[in-house]
Amino acid sequence: MIKLNMPPELVQLSLDDARQMAAIASQAHTHPMSITTIQSCFSHLYSVFGLTHKAELLGFAIVHQIFEDVTLIDICVSPEYQEQGFGRSLLEAVISKARSDMGETLFLEVRASSIAARALYSKYGFVEAGSRKGYYKTADGVEDAILMELSL
Repeated sequence: MIKLNMPPELVQLSLDDARQMAAIASQAHTHPMSITTIQSCFSHLYSVFGLTHKAELLGFAIVHQIFEDVTLIDICVSPEYQEQGFGRSLLEAVISKARSDMGETLFLEVRASSIAARALYSKYGFVEAGSRKGYYKTADGVEDAILMELSL
């Protein structure tokens, strides 16, 4: 884990950042989104922002919004910068952006095995709203996705 001597900066990301995002996702997720999928998230229905320190991308969040429904597509922090509150900072930015863009409900799905992520989401008021059986790939097969939502 790399400790920073100053807090990172929250910035809007661009298509030029997609390769860095894909690199972080491949380190942090067992089955990351492809670079093509990440690149497709740079359109008018998406907000993509990240945390940077001295021009290095530490983590990112991708949000999709259609009318009042907001979906957190991905939130990811580089493993070397995890456990420093950066995921929490990104989540707070996601919630703030959703509220400022007049969202009514923020949706997400999370791996059933991601206990720490589920606890973080619950701490911010997300409630479990269902599941998708066998949704995520694993090394051994599949696992369920837990659907969560937050009324804004």
